[in-house]
Amino acid sequence: KNVSVSFPIQAFVMTCKPPLYMGPEYIKYFSEKTIDEELNHDTRVTWIVEFYANWSPECQSFAPVFADLSLKYNCAGLRFGKIDAGRYGEVAQRYKVSTSPLAKQLPSLVLFQSGREVMRRPMVDNKCRAVSWTFSEENIIREFNLNELFEASKKIKKGRGEDNPLPPEGSEEPEPDTPAESKKKQ
Repeated sequence: KNVSVSFPIQAFVMTCKPPLYMGPEYIKYFSEKTIDEELNHDTRVTWIVEFYANWSPECQSFAPVFADLSLKYNCAGLRFGKIDAGRYGEVAQRYKVSTSPLAKQLPSLVLFQSGREVMRRPMVDNKCRAVSWTFSEENIIREFNLNELFEASKKIKKGRGEDNPLPPEGSEEPEPDTPAESKKKQ
């Protein structure tokens, strides 16, 4: 009897691997309740959102690359987010990201400006299959014009217009993009 009970548990443990990457990142983790609100909260902010699934080896190997990009390019006007498409399937469907391994759409990176999708990688053909694309840091910087986006986005003051600048150093207001705040929140 122990063999039949332990087999399903072993199968579960083997298929539900913990995330491989646990290093520093400036990434906001979305849920089905927070993604739309956050993308539309401040239309001056550009978001790069990764749709991923923990079970996907491609997503697991891409995690440190996305985290590294977030450390290099995150600023008040350019933010990085992630949503677990495997866990929040209805959100993946709404954003037209297939979680089927056969579609090869995970991971998917989607660029949002003013709350609307501007581009995504991989692109999807008319049969809903991903067009082959390599998720390297160089490709993402080039395809998403990250250097130009970053330069333009650095000028944006978070939650304030030019007439109302940030408070002086040492004031009571916390820094908005600290690693503790940007860690996993759901």
